[in-house]
Amino acid sequence: KNVGDASLLQVFDSTQVDMEDGDVLFTGHRMQLQGETGPQISIGGKRRPFSIARSGFHFWRLNQPIWNASIFCLSFLFERYMLCWNDVVVAISGRNFFFPNKPAAFHQDCAKYARVAVTLRLALWAIAGWKALLFLYLSETLWSLPPHPACAMFITNHGSKGDGEKCEPSSSTYAGAWYSAMTLGTNYHREHHDFPSIPFHLLGKLHQIAPEFYTADASAKDDVFRIMKDTFAEPDFYACTNANRLQDTVQEEWRREKIEGES
Repeated sequence: KNVGDASLLQVFDSTQVDMEDGDVLFTGHRMQLQGETGPQISIGGKRRPFSIARSGFHFWRLNQPIWNASIFCLSFLFERYMLCWNDVVVAISGRNFFFPNKPAAFHQDCAKYARVAVTLRLALWAIAGWKALLFLYLSETLWSLPPHPACAMFITNHGSKGDGEKCEPSSSTYAGAWYSAMTLGTNYHREHHDFPSIPFHLLGKLHQIAPEFYTADASAKDDVFRIMKDTFAEPDFYACTNANRLQDTVQEEWRREKIEGES
């Protein structure tokens, strides 16, 4: 819903209860984005971006997948760690300060979630010690990072695949039944956005019914490790947000910027 319709700044500055585009919040570490970066804070009378994800992405290098994957892992893990502390702030204050313009109903929902989350973490710490919290933190994050196979789905589910005439803002990863089971059906991401009301465990059946709309060969097997290597070598644009410009031109600008920055 509304994938690619809003920039990071628009999402963080929004006055609506619902997110204009919630998916964009998960792409800042690994994709090129159009529009201004958010959230922003006032420093010396000027608003400046305050984004762990975009700060990390700034250090990506062209055609260096191992370096870029390492930066991705570090920024992703650090941001998730800081968000755990943000839960504490929200639980105490009753407000999520990253979304200053949101209505009271939004902050009330954030506070309820944060208070439950913090209470459960404190209970786990009291019962099982700090190792229980570490296990929770790692189990929540490591599946999204290389070389975990599920990472291939996570980092490519909202790229900009196109044939020059149209652009698809979501994509799926077809790597067999084992992969669908491991990712709980979320690898059928294009199918999910086409039919968001269908449960994830039935998306594979949808793919079998209409393979011509998703891939020419229903038995095709994607190489998840090649996908990760290619994605970290040169990042794609998020959800066709560059569709109003020639994609090759935009990609060339990014390549030139990285080459000049490394020279």
